[in-house]
Amino acid sequence: MTVSLEQLRRCHVAVDLGAARTRVFVKGAGLVVDEPSVAAVNTRNGALIAVGEFAQKMTGRTPDYIRVVRPVSGGTVVDIEMAQRMLRHLLGEKLRRQLRRKPRLRAAACTPHESDPLAQRATVETLVGLGARRVELVDTLIAAAVGCGLPVEQPTATMIMVCGAASTQVAVLSLGSIVTAVRIPVGGEAVDHAVIQHLRHQHALMLPSQSVRPLQVALSENGLILQGPDSTEIHGRDVATGLPRSVKVATAAVRDAIHTPLTAVLDGIGKILRECPPDLVADLADRGIMMVGGSALLPGFDQMLRDATGMPVHIAERPDVCAVLGLGAMLDGNVQAMVLDPLTA
Repeated sequence: MTVSLEQLRRCHVAVDLGAARTRVFVKGAGLVVDEPSVAAVNTRNGALIAVGEFAQKMTGRTPDYIRVVRPVSGGTVVDIEMAQRMLRHLLGEKLRRQLRRKPRLRAAACTPHESDPLAQRATVETLVGLGARRVELVDTLIAAAVGCGLPVEQPTATMIMVCGAASTQVAVLSLGSIVTAVRIPVGGEAVDHAVIQHLRHQHALMLPSQSVRPLQVALSENGLILQGPDSTEIHGRDVATGLPRSVKVATAAVRDAIHTPLTAVLDGIGKILRECPPDLVADLADRGIMMVGGSALLPGFDQMLRDATGMPVHIAERPDVCAVLGLGAMLDGNVQAMVLDPLTA
């Protein structure tokens, strides 16, 4: 692991700053924050109007002087000051007062695999601005693997796939470390964009930003699976006239549109298997792939992977919060490292 378990046990709070949602785990209290990483700002005076769920509902529905911003993009903090303000309001005054009582507040945070030093520094500065004296960074892949109960510290191969909003990370773990990993710039947002572009090009229909997820839910009976109704009715705005219009959309066509960005994920898995040692690949044939992250719940995604790889594919019990729960398990001391003592002659 990038950080020793002993250092993580000294931390008081764990933060997962995701592109879609922000989650905070407090030692002794559990998961206390699970809200969208969105903030609404009054551009006239700079005041923060709303954060989290309410700010997300305001997306696309605000007057000119209110701007809805996302301070985290692709798992990287792009606006440190706004991220700090958002976190302060998500934590609330009572919880912040409890954390300020800690004489030397330590925090742990998830970082995407192979994130650059500037991205890591932005995460550290965000938490230092909230009062943390020291910040430990943990690879999201390892935190998610711990959170979904994989035997990370054992000398057996485990494959983890973190399906995030902006990217998908795939890795093979053994003995508490990453053997090989790849980060693919395709996530839930790319799937949403593919659906929007399909409706725009094929039906001249602009779909409201808030309607992409409900559309996927409407197709959830089939999604990537060849089941369910042949078509569904979608409401949006006509590209040419700007008037509201409804169209019947063939679910097979939407399924093909969703498949297109996900082929990059299949290519990434193939690359991982080619780079992995043969002994570990043999373990993966039995253990399969564990899917975590919010986009892992895309209907039929797991079956698509089974058909493409021929390996067992499992979805974690709580895939969306595995990373922060894994960090929390490390903070609580529930993870025991395998000690490899040097042999003496």
